[in-house]
Amino acid sequence: MEIKILGTGCPKCKTLEKVTREVVEQNGIYATVTKVEDIMEIMKFGVMTTPALVVNGKVEIKGRVPSADEIKQVLIKINT
Repeated sequence: MEIKILGTGCPKCKTLEKVTREVVEQNGIYATVTKVEDIMEIMKFGVMTTPALVVNGKVEIKGRVPSADEIKQVLIKINT
């Protein structure tokens, strides 16, 4: 599974990255997590408000920081 955190480096973007990495680690989910800060790359996903969570090339959550449980549910749904 490929997970991308889209964000220019604001506190919310950093929080989303931290929580996502924790969820992946705590639940034994095999995934690569990368942070995308380049605004041109972010715009390629059609995201105008950050932060955003992209899983396997699809924007799952954007414009807010979801709870750890919500991130877990998204990742488990995609992983099954």
